[in-house]
Amino acid sequence: MLINDIIAAIEAFAPPVYQESYDNCGLQVGNTEDEVSGVLISLDVTEAIVEEAMARGCNMVVSHHPLIFSGLKKISGRNYVERVVKLAIKNDINIYAAHTNLDNVAAGVNAKIAQKLGLVNTLVLVPKTNTLSKLYTYAPASVADKLRDALFAAGAGHIGLYKECSFNTNGMGTFRADARANPAIGEAGGDRIWENEVKIEVIVEKHKEGAVMQALFKNHIYEEVAYELIPLPNPNQQIGSGMVGNLATPVDELDFLQLVKDVMKAGCIRHTAMMGKKISRVAVCGGSGSFLLNDAIKAKADIFITADYKYHQFFDAENKIIIADIGHYESEQFTSEIFQEILNKKYPNFAFLLSNLTTNPVKYF
Repeated sequence: MLINDIIAAIEAFAPPVYQESYDNCGLQVGNTEDEVSGVLISLDVTEAIVEEAMARGCNMVVSHHPLIFSGLKKISGRNYVERVVKLAIKNDINIYAAHTNLDNVAAGVNAKIAQKLGLVNTLVLVPKTNTLSKLYTYAPASVADKLRDALFAAGAGHIGLYKECSFNTNGMGTFRADARANPAIGEAGGDRIWENEVKIEVIVEKHKEGAVMQALFKNHIYEEVAYELIPLPNPNQQIGSGMVGNLATPVDELDFLQLVKDVMKAGCIRHTAMMGKKISRVAVCGGSGSFLLNDAIKAKADIFITADYKYHQFFDAENKIIIADIGHYESEQFTSEIFQEILNKKYPNFAFLLSNLTTNPVKYF
């Protein structure tokens, strides 16, 4: 098994096309063609993590937080990033990160938090737009089924929990082949052809566009394929920021905060004033989620669980919602379980190890 096989398994779950523009996901240090001796999974990458990987016979570290966010002009050991890079290169340790792409997929970081807290009927809090396109193409009725199946096999036609979705319209197409053409129907330089065709319409997710278009050109019988690929502004419920869901049974505010503290292993919770009602609907966002507060309020959440709130931002709750800051590390600590689940499912006979170290730089007195 190669490093690239591990990357492919993770990116099939969390395609890098869905990372935020500021992010730097992917292979940070290493060689995709290296054989994998072992994989260590961690939230962060520090010198201690690389040393742990070496001690446990792993030549790959998979982390949630990228080691390198911006370009390195020097690698001289002036800070921990440079020191980690030096140590990894010296010892042939590959370092890979899946960050905001794992945040943004519906089954990713926020779904794991929701699962830990027992939320049901969960939805992405703010679905992303411009991640879908509509493909229109036209094929002779006699071969339309074969082409449609090829598009489905490449990933077209997925809408939420449904697959192989398409809309089809019968009509007559016309064309006349140039003398230099090599037509599948009719003759080069011949008369105009009237052909019974099917217009096939399918939704294409952004990360599948390449494979779908390749399937279109490979399986269409026409020399010149007629098609339109139109970007859609529709929100995509499978991709986006945060998550909102319900508790199976409403819980008193303080009891729920205690539950959150225990489940998320939080040293403390910084929160706004109680509102004097039971907690029923909960919004969550792993990491720094203050930008989602208004969306949590619009979703009628009773409490918003996230991290990295600044003093003045707590005023923005305005007695409409409880803000609960549980800490950045605490909100994302279970991300390692997601990586392990992805890789165990793909390679059940290979041991993927969770780090024994706590990388949280914040301590509580």
